[in-house]
Amino acid sequence: MTHQPAMEKRKPRADAIRNRERVLEAAKAVFSQGGPEASLETVAKRAGVGIGTLYRHFPTREALYEAVYRHEVEQLVELGRHLEAETAPVEALRRWLQAGVEFMATKKGMAAALAMAAQGSPDLVAYSLDRLTRAVGELLQRAAAAGEIRVDIGPEDLLRTLVGMCYAQDRPGWQAKVLRLVDVFIDGLRERPAESDHREARDAAGAPHP
Repeated sequence: MTHQPAMEKRKPRADAIRNRERVLEAAKAVFSQGGPEASLETVAKRAGVGIGTLYRHFPTREALYEAVYRHEVEQLVELGRHLEAETAPVEALRRWLQAGVEFMATKKGMAAALAMAAQGSPDLVAYSLDRLTRAVGELLQRAAAAGEIRVDIGPEDLLRTLVGMCYAQDRPGWQAKVLRLVDVFIDGLRERPAESDHREARDAAGAPHP
């Protein structure tokens, strides 16, 4: 009689993996709304699992918040790779920042608990900042290399701007407002056409327009 390797015996079942993913997606949706309804019971109900199942995967509230946060970071990193491969440079940057607004909404909805989770996991903030900086940096570099985005701005500047826009808004519907600001911000980053430079040069020289 052959025995399965110990690692195979400990491998999570497919339904357990699905339950964990459902809990993470439900938690993201619930926490992004914030307020008194952002309870673990609401998360379990939205995920279609019992509260006991939720606690088996995430024994504490902080453990769930940290898992959601890390999951969101990894999704943004993966989105960056996908956009870099399949989307035009400026549009890729725009879509990534738009997804970043959703990430910030989830983060805002669990800010206090995340602070507690960070105390127990000191590398949490450094981990996320490094991953996100590299992800948006690759998109920014690609757009700059294509001559479509100005080159005097770095990935840290983009992230600070995104965080600032999100935390400056705190009323219902704030995400829609920030998404509009992202469009304005991206347009401001664009390199101006050569025709504009020529026109400015003509104006400075006092030459008549054609």
